[in-house]
Amino acid sequence: MFLLARPWLKHRDAVFAACLFVVNPYHLVVVYWRSAFAELLAGAWLPLLLLSILELDNQDQRARIRLALVVAGAALTNAPASLLANYSLALLVLVLAFRRRSARLLWSAAWAGALGAALAAFYLIPVFYEQPWINAAQLLSEGVRPQDNYLFTRIADPDHNRFNLLISLVATLELILLAMAAFSGRKLRNRQPQFWWTLLTWAGISALLMFSPSAIFWEHLPWLRFVQFPWRWLLCLNVAFTVLVTLAYRQWVWRAVLPVALVGILWFAGHRTQPPWWDHAIDVAELLEQHESGAGYEGSDEYAPAGADPYNIKLGGPRLALSGSGTARFEVRQWGPERRWFTAEISQSGGVAVRLFNYPAWEVELDGKPARTETLGETGQMLIPMPEGVSRVQIRFVRTGDRALGEAASLIAAAGLLLWWRRQRQLPKAR
Repeated sequence: MFLLARPWLKHRDAVFAACLFVVNPYHLVVVYWRSAFAELLAGAWLPLLLLSILELDNQDQRARIRLALVVAGAALTNAPASLLANYSLALLVLVLAFRRRSARLLWSAAWAGALGAALAAFYLIPVFYEQPWINAAQLLSEGVRPQDNYLFTRIADPDHNRFNLLISLVATLELILLAMAAFSGRKLRNRQPQFWWTLLTWAGISALLMFSPSAIFWEHLPWLRFVQFPWRWLLCLNVAFTVLVTLAYRQWVWRAVLPVALVGILWFAGHRTQPPWWDHAIDVAELLEQHESGAGYEGSDEYAPAGADPYNIKLGGPRLALSGSGTARFEVRQWGPERRWFTAEISQSGGVAVRLFNYPAWEVELDGKPARTETLGETGQMLIPMPEGVSRVQIRFVRTGDRALGEAASLIAAAGLLLWWRRQRQLPKAR
């Protein structure tokens, strides 16, 4: 935020803008109510996104590279925030291209976006390719769908409604202050019209998408629904909020009062609606104990294998179990995150259930030969058909073709970027 504000504000004003951006109400909600730290970190890319777009010149290759690095950084930090960043990129570039009457600006932004996607391809390609492996539809189940999370929306879930009321009050407070700041700091419109209209357009679209009349966009724009919560657009709105509030309130008395008042209002509203983070120390201690003991813990429905229900798995169950009649004796030699090795002695042929979700990336060898696996019912566990007698089983998590393709694309993009950088360093010497 400091880098964005510095070209338009004095040094001390830019410092204040950076501090205000850090402690704005939505960021405090992210920390103390949601603990969504990846989303919080991703918010730091958004001022850099706007700065990179404003500096995007048709002939300046460095500006394109900076924008590409921002796009890649957002993609690798948080998936929903990356969607916000990419849609914001498209919006802001369209606004500036219209203001500058420059169609080439669209090409520059598209080139930067493609390079950013290529740099992050080692993550993005598996994300798209491996979606059929999991219950991706659970990402849009009741309670986390966009239509359930517009501002002031209520559903049949009291906890959801209390939090939605809190975030709606935060958004309303910011929108009111933003409108007041935009009116008070309207002199910037004459001095820097492009910057002014870019900020206001970004803030206006962000605000619109938090209310139910924007449903048509959430339903039809590609992937936008996977942002899940419309109020996540506060991440983008906060950039304009910070700059315009800094411009509007230049007296340090107001600058001292404003953050204190914002924190006070948020704290009061929080305790009247939804107190910060409803889990307690005992819940965290229980989770840690389950992890350290190997009992396991309840995961997220959406990341279980397709068609599986992880709640059907008993916590603390055996690592290996015979499915069917007969007796079995197991000896675990290695049980790591990506490699498992054990021997099994069973009295008659049957299946051995492994406490492991049966994803396609698991490769199983039975006595040194590739073995087929099955999926056990609704639990999604791996089931290995085994013959009578003693068998040696190795299970490895391998790199599938999509990951190899993604890594190759990222390496090629990074190598091209490195060659460009070396060439740029050599240009002054050649002169």
